[in-house]
Amino acid sequence: MPQAEQTAILNTSLQCSNCGATLHFAPGTHQLQCTYCGTTNEIAGTDNSPIVSFDYQTFIDNNKGNVDQQTEKVVSCKNCGAATTLPPEVNSDNCVFCTSPLVLSEAENKQLVKPHYVLPFLVPQQQASESFRKWLSKLWFAPSDLSKMVTSDARQFKGVYIPHWSYDANTTTDYEGRRGDYYYETETYTETVDGKDVTRTRQVRHTSWSYASGTVMNTFNDILISASNSLPQKVANRLEPWRMEALVHYNEQYVSGFRSELYQIKPEEGLEEAKNRMDPDIRDTICNDIGGDEQTISNYDVTYHDLALKYLLLPAWISAYKYNNKLYHFTINACTGEVVGERPYSAVKITLTVIAALLLIIILIYCFKQ
Repeated sequence: MPQAEQTAILNTSLQCSNCGATLHFAPGTHQLQCTYCGTTNEIAGTDNSPIVSFDYQTFIDNNKGNVDQQTEKVVSCKNCGAATTLPPEVNSDNCVFCTSPLVLSEAENKQLVKPHYVLPFLVPQQQASESFRKWLSKLWFAPSDLSKMVTSDARQFKGVYIPHWSYDANTTTDYEGRRGDYYYETETYTETVDGKDVTRTRQVRHTSWSYASGTVMNTFNDILISASNSLPQKVANRLEPWRMEALVHYNEQYVSGFRSELYQIKPEEGLEEAKNRMDPDIRDTICNDIGGDEQTISNYDVTYHDLALKYLLLPAWISAYKYNNKLYHFTINACTGEVVGERPYSAVKITLTVIAALLLIIILIYCFKQ
């Protein structure tokens, strides 16, 4: 079907039959809702086929050949470089990652790789705001004026679909190392007891080392790598786990009313990070295969088979705020409610706490001596 025809059909499906406004996806449902008159429509054209991974090399080749792409209007942040799609009714906005104003007049139509699957928003915006307020109230050593300076209005939270690569792989690893087995010997020693030398015995542990080699196999599924530089990988890791069982086939209607960030990390780069995350499991398997009481790995060579991936959009509520001209981020996993936040510290509160602790120690020592 031509792109223009697909766009026309999508626009029709997103139009409220009652008032003509644009329908938005309602988190926690499979419905589109009109924010003006409350009209709801079930999301049409749902694909109920199984969620599967796609051959890695085929995806790379198709990507180079511009296969299965869609046209989207994209605006790029001149400050942090994040590139996102925006809802059509938005005519002014700030970057959700750095709060810088976006120049919407410079938005461009771009051919983008179509995601395989999307994880719809399950946590509503108001619930995200309540989580933020609770998080603020529990901060130790936070500046006293932080809660006053940082608004907890739900509208400050922007719903963003963050691009992720999900990798599957089977691995075969040849290794060499050493196996250490404990054994014990009886040792005689002398010690002085009541001014007399006494002979005693004790068991002393030693390790017998032997050469080890072999081949082990591992299977990995859904190794998630954030394809965003705007949301650091360490933050994305802390947002895990995601409710992968709630994935649905990509449908533009689930994205209506939300922003979608474009991937900045290519699938080839993401694969290298995925291999790094696989490595500890591979090393554990090698150690289990060596056996014994201790193991050392001299070298190992990993071969990756059956590489496959999924291109996913995962939901997050994101807010950024500035305190003393420094930017802090607050991110919520919008399907589990997991909260990851950055916060400032009050040097005054920390100093006073240290002084109070020292005074308490001095008082306790004084009382003990008395």
